[in-house]
Amino acid sequence: MSSIPPSIANLRGAVDLSSLVNRPAPSAGAPAAGGAPGPGSAGGGVGGAGAAIEVPSLVLDGSDANFSQVLDLSSTLPLIVVLWSDRAPASTQLSAELAMIVIAYAGRLLLVRVNVDDSPQLAAAFQAQAVPTVAAIVGGRPVPLFTGTLPEVEVRDVLDQVLELSAQNGISGTAVVTGAPEGADAEPVEEPMPPLHAEAYDAIERGDFEAAARAYRTAIAQDPRDSMAVAGLAQVSLLSRLDGASADDIRAAAAADPTDVDAQLLVADLDVSGGHVDDAFDRLLSLFATLDAAGKNTVRTRIVELFEVVGSTDERVVAARRRLAALLY
Repeated sequence: MSSIPPSIANLRGAVDLSSLVNRPAPSAGAPAAGGAPGPGSAGGGVGGAGAAIEVPSLVLDGSDANFSQVLDLSSTLPLIVVLWSDRAPASTQLSAELAMIVIAYAGRLLLVRVNVDDSPQLAAAFQAQAVPTVAAIVGGRPVPLFTGTLPEVEVRDVLDQVLELSAQNGISGTAVVTGAPEGADAEPVEEPMPPLHAEAYDAIERGDFEAAARAYRTAIAQDPRDSMAVAGLAQVSLLSRLDGASADDIRAAAAADPTDVDAQLLVADLDVSGGHVDDAFDRLLSLFATLDAAGKNTVRTRIVELFEVVGSTDERVVAARRRLAALLY
């Protein structure tokens, strides 16, 4: 898990979104695509201390299609962006936790949730090598925050630093939720995770991968169609295999003996964990063709598990699955 950057201000502009965003000048008060409001829809304009802006929610869904309009809101108040995926249970949990935390800031922040599976351009723009990835946007400028999960107290500390940075840049507006009945909560409480998923997530947080795997296996036994549990089990199994291992040692062992199946499997795990998915699949599929029946079964089992880690709809998985089928039949 990555730690909080020691100085958020030093990271401003580390991600360039200009190639993704082509923003027209919206008319005042006009609603933006995907439910995001146009800038300056309340309180007399964008930017400046104390400006206000109307929003349909303090938690917005961002996408490749609507992000240009969402980005405009960062001229009034800071945006917190969480990149997540249904394939990563920890990222869905963090997204839910961030929603509750951001709501508690009473309009001083907005949360923008981006599903990387549906928005590959944004995933690339934020250089998201893993999910969850969390960043801020202040005045149109992205600020990398952290990858992975953090305890709530540390998340709040990061958000406080973002607010300080925003104030230093003259951006300290407020979001006003439209249509909320007087005295009502601005946001509904997020539905809790299924108990076994929550149990697995808690176990991952404390580094108990064996307990997390047991929880996911129980969830699968209760509902074999629980795709999130299947993906979660694959991910936690990968984490367990890499836990405490040295990347240099893993690569050295694989290089020393290209015929050592266990060594090649472990370096493929390492490649997937680092985002080098094509390298991992090519390594294992090339190895597969050289093995006897028992070895092929071992490698096939691992490849199928890594398919779950990466996601069955990922183009790299689709291509590797076709190649595996050709080798099998």
